[in-house]
Amino acid sequence: MIDEPSFEAATASYRAELLVHCYRMLGSATDAEDVLQEVYLRAWKAFHRFEGRSSVRTWMYTIATNTCLTALDGRSRRPLPTGLGTEPSDPRMPVIAAEERLWLQPLPDAAIGDPADTVVGRESVGLAMVAAMQDLPARQRAVLILREVLAFSAVETADLLGMSVAATNSALARARRTVGEGTRQDGRRASELTDTERAVFDEFCRAFADHDIDGVVGVLADDAVWEMPPFPGWYRGAAEIGVLTAMQCPAAAAGDIRMVPTVCNGLPAAGMYMRDGDVWRRFQLDVVSIVRGAVVHVGAFFDDRLFTLARLPETLR
Repeated sequence: MIDEPSFEAATASYRAELLVHCYRMLGSATDAEDVLQEVYLRAWKAFHRFEGRSSVRTWMYTIATNTCLTALDGRSRRPLPTGLGTEPSDPRMPVIAAEERLWLQPLPDAAIGDPADTVVGRESVGLAMVAAMQDLPARQRAVLILREVLAFSAVETADLLGMSVAATNSALARARRTVGEGTRQDGRRASELTDTERAVFDEFCRAFADHDIDGVVGVLADDAVWEMPPFPGWYRGAAEIGVLTAMQCPAAAAGDIRMVPTVCNGLPAAGMYMRDGDVWRRFQLDVVSIVRGAVVHVGAFFDDRLFTLARLPETLR
């Protein structure tokens, strides 16, 4: 019979970093949470067979990686709209969602908990890097994460994935080339914002709350990018994003929007709530990249479950 206290004592401390690992593999915070439950169920069922030939951490990563590979089997990659290879869209045209496509999601830091005492707090979980990893075949993705992010050796990685060392090294080289060719750089992490950058983020939130389109445009870099899955269009340039905000955002006056700051993928973010009578309801989660004192990229995500993972309320009053 499995000793539940022993299982919890041996595995509970890895839950946060395994969630991040599953997220990197899958590109979806909600899928990562679901898969992590399956990982712990599989580990629980197999715990009586664990013989200590590797560390518990390595054993758990083996289960997590292979569970993710199974989940990815037959699935298409999760891109952002900018990863579709299309030209920037016209903000004057109607926006139409592509509901059938699986899109990349951010990972709210609150879903991890306090990362200060875990490996999560020392590793980048940048949205741009996770997006770039989506261009890799699943096993190349696993090799890159295990070797480059988690610092597993070639022998450990090969054993974990059931590959030869030569095949592992070859997969790593191919993955490095692919990711290195197309990775957009994220902005500064929320915990490292300068006073100026913090003021830029605060102004971004204030401008939306006050329905100040000029204020929104004023904090954007000239070549800023705005994208908002499940809408496949994306928009480039401060002026064009201003037009998009003026024409497509349902807010009509100051007070229609309220912004609640949070953090996703280590980046400053805000839950945007839209007025509905006497309450404000979840609308979109904005993840913001700030570089050299200006907003260079905004990913706006419309999945309500991300608000839940970010520990943000359903409504504001």
